Amino acid sequence: MPVVLEKLKVLRPVYDITYKVILFICKLLLIGDILITVWAVAGRYIPFITDPSWSEELVLTMMVYMAVLSAALAIRKRGHIRMTAFDMYLSKTVLKISDLIADIAVLALGAVLLIYGIKLCASPLSALGSYISLPWLSKFWQYMSIPTAGAGMIIFELEQVVLRIGAFWEKDEDKKEEK
Repeated sequence: MPVVLEKLKVLRPVYDITYKVILFICKLLLIGDILITVWAVAGRYIPFITDPSWSEELVLTMMVYMAVLSAALAIRKRGHIRMTAFDMYLSKTVLKISDLIADIAVLALGAVLLIYGIKLCASPLSALGSYISLPWLSKFWQYMSIPTAGAGMIIFELEQVVLRIGAFWEKDEDKKEEK
């Protein structure tokens, strides 16, 4: 395996910590979603509890963040839906190449989301807009989920691309050991 790929494997603990931090944030967002939703539902049916007007918008924003962050986590665990019906008919090399191409495409999508998401967050649309029920809260936070998704995808896709490239050399090393 090339020295560069060996050096990149040293970053595995950084990816492990990043994964745990993002997973913890997702858990906090889920807890927040549940608590606010329970409060809002209880406020509709129990007379002495007030229904916060801001609950729906805040819960939806938290759900968006949770969705994009958990999607980035699924990239690391290779937990996304993929078509494998033809995998048994393809050679190992063709399968490795197609997996690498798919990972590079997802990496490119992450870059597009990051770049254009940052542009959207910096635009007047983001700065001047506000939530209807929370006029003091900028729409920036809603739009920030786009570059957040891109950054998460890039972080974990880089690891996957390195692992996929490394898989080409691992097979060659296995053949040498068999001889």
